[in-house]
Amino acid sequence: IIPTILFVIFSRFSIRQETRYMLLGNALLSDLIYLLFYTLSAALNAAHVHLPKEACVLLLFLLAVAYSGGLFTAAAIILDTYIAILFPLRYIAILPPSRTKKIIVLLWMCSAAFPVIFFLVLSSTHSFASCALETCSVPVILILTLNGTDAVKLCFWLSTMVIFLCLSLIFCCYAILYFKTKQSGIWESICSRASVTFLMHNTVLFFYFFPLLALFVESFLRINSVIRLQTGIWVSLTVFNVLMILPKVLFPFLYGLRYREISASLKSIVRSKHLHLVS
Repeated sequence: IIPTILFVIFSRFSIRQETRYMLLGNALLSDLIYLLFYTLSAALNAAHVHLPKEACVLLLFLLAVAYSGGLFTAAAIILDTYIAILFPLRYIAILPPSRTKKIIVLLWMCSAAFPVIFFLVLSSTHSFASCALETCSVPVILILTLNGTDAVKLCFWLSTMVIFLCLSLIFCCYAILYFKTKQSGIWESICSRASVTFLMHNTVLFFYFFPLLALFVESFLRINSVIRLQTGIWVSLTVFNVLMILPKVLFPFLYGLRYREISASLKSIVRSKHLHLVS
């Protein structure tokens, strides 16, 4: 469904000129890149194919950039909703299409900046273990690198702090939105569009940030020798192979198909094909 929604967004001029659809397309593109490269990595590991060191490092870097891009874009979608609700008359002036394109470029730059810093620290401290790179498995390499030098651990904790600062900012925006709109009556019905949108955003955010919280807790317990290395590997495998995939599966259905313009465009494509076959 992700390539179909991307096709609708990029093929319709009226749709791709709106900020929310541009951010949605960027989030779906990040998720698609992550899924493709992670599937490739899993298939190579299952086939016991050993990648060269450079290819493994490149694959890990692309995975980190794609995941960070999806995470930051999800946060940008929430901020876009915040601005659209609180400043409806100034929304077009605050976020025109030209500025949105610059924001998307900035999001990709930030998504690449964190992995670049992390990989530079790993390469400078020689923390890439040869046995891990032969496996080229993200959970295994993460666990082995966290058992490395203090510089690597510092980068990990700083990245974790940045992620949870973003999460705190998003929940502050949600709290402000709720109290600002509480008297307007849009929350009276459980099935109202505002309530469903609020629930949808919270569901996606929970599935985006809960795996990171699980990795944070697991890393903290393992570093302090509370759990064994084998238990940590199993937890990391579950997080990467299940919990981190769930939001990327739910995102196109909760966001993409919920927008009326995208749903109408998809229906028109299906109907035109059906009419063509009947005629």
